[in-house]
Formats: sequence, C-alpha cells, structure tokens
Amino acid sequence: MKKKPVVCLMYDFDKTLCDRDMQEYDFIPNLGLTPAEFWGKANDLAETYHMERILSYMYVMLTECKKKNIKLTREYLNNCATHMKLYKGVETWFERINKFGESLGVTVEHYVLSSGTCEIIEGTSIAKQFKKVYGCEFHYNENGEADFPLNTVNYTTKTQYIHRISKGVFDITNDVDLNAHMDPNDRHAEFKNMIYMGDGLTDVPCMKMVSERGGKAIALYQKGKIFKGADLLIDGRADFLTQADYSEGSELDQIVKLIIERMSLESDLEEKYVKMTKKAIKSLEI
Repeated sequence: MKKKPVVCLMYDFDKTLCDRDMQEYDFIPNLGLTPAEFWGKANDLAETYHMERILSYMYVMLTECKKKNIKLTREYLNNCATHMKLYKGVETWFERINKFGESLGVTVEHYVLSSGTCEIIEGTSIAKQFKKVYGCEFHYNENGEADFPLNTVNYTTKTQYIHRISKGVFDITNDVDLNAHMDPNDRHAEFKNMIYMGDGLTDVPCMKMVSERGGKAIALYQKGKIFKGADLLIDGRADFLTQADYSEGSELDQIVKLIIERMSLESDLEEKYVKMTKKAIKSLEI
C-alpha cells in the first residue's frame, strides 16, 4: 500500500499564531510589570553577565515570581494562556488544512518551534493540534515549582528540530539517531515537503534551511505592520509574504493550500518516475 506523503507545517508561535509575546497576556501583568519593564530586566541581565537572552528571560520569570510570592508551577503557566489572542482563523485552521491534505492523499502534521514557553502553549486551545511542541521549558522540584530551565530554544537551535522532524527522531535526548546516517527513503518527512511560518529575523535560520532544501518559507506580518516581514522577502529569506490571517479563503489559506497541492503532485510524479525506472531496469535485465 502506498505510503501517504507527510507535509509538515512548522510555526514560530509569538506573533505568528498570536499577536504578541505569549508572556505579555497574563504572566507579565500578574507580576505588576509592563512588557517593557519585564523585557528590559531580561535584556539588562543578558548584557551585564553576557548571558544568553533566552536564559535571561527564563531567569527573570523565576526571580520575579519569587519576589511576588507566586508559585511558578506548570499549572500556573498553563493558566497564563487564558487571555491569549490568536490570529483570525487560527482556531479552525488545523482541521481545515488537515482535511485539505487528506483530499489530496497527503498527511499534514503541525509543529511548533518557539523560543516561547512550552507550558503556556500547553494551556492554549490549540495545543492538541500539534504533533510536537519544541520550546523553552522549566524543570520542577518536588513541590511542583519551577527551579531551573529544562530546555531552551533560540533562533539557531531551532534548526535542529527541523532535522528531528524530518528523521522522525522526536525525543530530544536521542542524539544518536539524530546524527546517524539515514536513507532519504526512510525519513519521516522530506525537506521539500516542509513549510516554515514565522514573523521576523529570529526565524531566518529556519526559513533559510527549509528553502534551501526545497521546502517553502512564509513570512507573516500583522495588519498594518508589513515592513518587518517585507525585509525577509526582499532579502530572499522567505518565499512568500502575507498577513497573519488564517481564515478560510484568506491569502495565507490560499498560499498554503497551493503549496500542499504542488507537493502532492510532485510526490505522485516522483512515484511514477521511480516505477518507470524500475520497469526499465527490469526489462534490461531480461
């Protein structure tokens, strides 16, 4: 039986699926801080101690919660997604795209590659739509309170997860299989069947990797804020530029469907070519 081609849609999260950094909806206001004050503390810490910026923001999350006597538990962070504002159409996007893929004989999978907080993403209404979420995550002590970063993801380390997705090596502790040679035919998903969606410069390494290997990169912008995304298109770092509107019939909806349709057709043509080649070789052997 023919194996269905797998098409992987990979998303940054902040300003790609929602309209701001995820900590700004509930987490930062609960600390009595403005976003500018919170990110200012994180940036100052990074510059003072030459600290990686993702680690610095996670450290500030820990220290500020301690100051306010807030127990930083997984459940607390899940609840910090309560007032998250997803872009138009996101709630119904996944089911619609999955059905479209099915109509073409394609399996569509969704992944998050984010420098945001996994536990906040877990609390969203769309969390169950992702096959895997790769993001920053805390370790929790015996009392269930966060005490140390368990995993961090920055704009360059994001790229390793593209390799993991392609090989089907989803466990981040499995570096042996990740780095082992794998026949292209044994891969979970081919790079040419990948679509990466992001909003800014921090997505460039992933966009470049996917595009160079035959996939497609889509730069998204918020309504009225096209200039940041336009640079990605002008510089050749993204294949498409469109507004972050996921509703049915939107430009983004049409672009993604056209890409998936093309990937499906190319897969069918490749299969026919392989069959013809095998048939020709067999006739020569006779």
